Amino acid sequence: MSIIRQISYTYFLGFPVIAYVGILTYVLLVLTSLTMILNRKRLTRFPLKYHSRLALLTFLSASVHAVMAISLYV
Repeated sequence: MSIIRQISYTYFLGFPVIAYVGILTYVLLVLTSLTMILNRKRLTRFPLKYHSRLALLTFLSASVHAVMAISLYV
């Protein structure tokens, strides 16, 4: 776990890597919800496969972010 902790809290452009993963997770979450919101309002037509793939990427990104955060305490 010490390797993950070192990677997580390595500063890159002024912020630790874990912060960038958290921001990426949030952006993916917003994009995932926007695909369905825009489809329901009939503004655009995104196929369901885009929503499913974005949801999978969001889940993976959130899992990596969680492991990075937990590595500080283990």
